[in-house]
Amino acid sequence: MVPIHFKKINNSATVPTYGSEKSCCMDLYACNEDVIIQPHTTIKIGTGLSFQPPSGYMLQILQRSGLASKGIFPMGGIIDEDYRGEVLIALYNSTDKPYAVHNGDRIAQIAVRQYEQANLIEVNELDSTDRGDGGFGSTGK
Repeated sequence: MVPIHFKKINNSATVPTYGSEKSCCMDLYACNEDVIIQPHTTIKIGTGLSFQPPSGYMLQILQRSGLASKGIFPMGGIIDEDYRGEVLIALYNSTDKPYAVHNGDRIAQIAVRQYEQANLIEVNELDSTDRGDGGFGSTGK
């Protein structure tokens, strides 16, 4: 297991939890006053937590399947290893109905990811491939 240090910024924050013994992501909980997300809008919701992943790791914010099936999605996000502020979840309501978020609701998940930075090398030409510059939908033909 990868050690992830965290700090409660708000004493009422809920510590992230795994839903089961084999879950790969931890649930994140709302730490805020109850809010209503109007249809087709996004609201930033605090978790009351900040994190310190170890060197070479970051945390990725992902949707919860239960909320996604209702049309409620976090708008993604990465918690870099050097970010120390509160983790906020930009929660989007894709439906035509208001959606209520209450303090303590599970609103997103975080996955622990190892990463490497790239060394970009500019060249005059790239190797050719069968796909070439075929874009959207080109691999489904």
